[in-house]
Amino acid sequence: MVLASLLSAEAWAYESKPVKDGATVRGSVTVTGTVPAPKEFDLRRYPDHEFCSTLSDGRGYRRLREVTFRSDGSLQDVVVAVQGVEHGKPFPFTEAEVEADLCRFLPFVTVINDTRQVTVSNRDPVPHDIQGLASDQTGGGMAFYRPSLEASGTTELVNLGKGQQVFTMHCSLHPYMQSWGYAVDNPYFAVTDATGSFSIEDLPPGTYRLKAWHPILGTQEQELTVTANETVLLELSFNANF
Repeated sequence: MVLASLLSAEAWAYESKPVKDGATVRGSVTVTGTVPAPKEFDLRRYPDHEFCSTLSDGRGYRRLREVTFRSDGSLQDVVVAVQGVEHGKPFPFTEAEVEADLCRFLPFVTVINDTRQVTVSNRDPVPHDIQGLASDQTGGGMAFYRPSLEASGTTELVNLGKGQQVFTMHCSLHPYMQSWGYAVDNPYFAVTDATGSFSIEDLPPGTYRLKAWHPILGTQEQELTVTANETVLLELSFNANF
């Protein structure tokens, strides 16, 4: 399945130019407070429970962990994006991919841009479908639905409307399948790994807004100023008790 994100162009378009004396922004993201427990789903209530129980807890339940973190608080799946960059390093039109695998949508978080396609493929021998919501920066949203993704493969297009920056999708047949997408307008972004780390390189000197987004824990922003050849080290934290 091909999910085409046709986000509208902003008032200005990002321009690729050589970067001289670019800066690096590195850091880590943690979570504090009481993190939401994984959601539990009784597999017997949904179709294909025998196949989907491959990843059960041994008691016939599937768990959906929406916040992935380590014992030290290191937080995975946070999109860290620098906003307001008008020109800089190339912004390649790399195609993002989401796979249905063992009744999961992987990865849990992916990043798209205003010309990128998200390819959603079904690796399972059972059908899935996509129901979702695309939202803009004001919180307004538009629901969308696409027919079943058969094991043999189908292709559908979903167009995200003007200003829509975030989308989430799940399978109505198997509601423990969930994935999120976040749209960016320049190449200065990163997604935190299992250690909560991120790195953004070759950022032109200047003053910008740094935005950190997690699909469950929310968003935080701060001003970011970088100078030539500087390496900025940041420690960001989300409070799960917001």
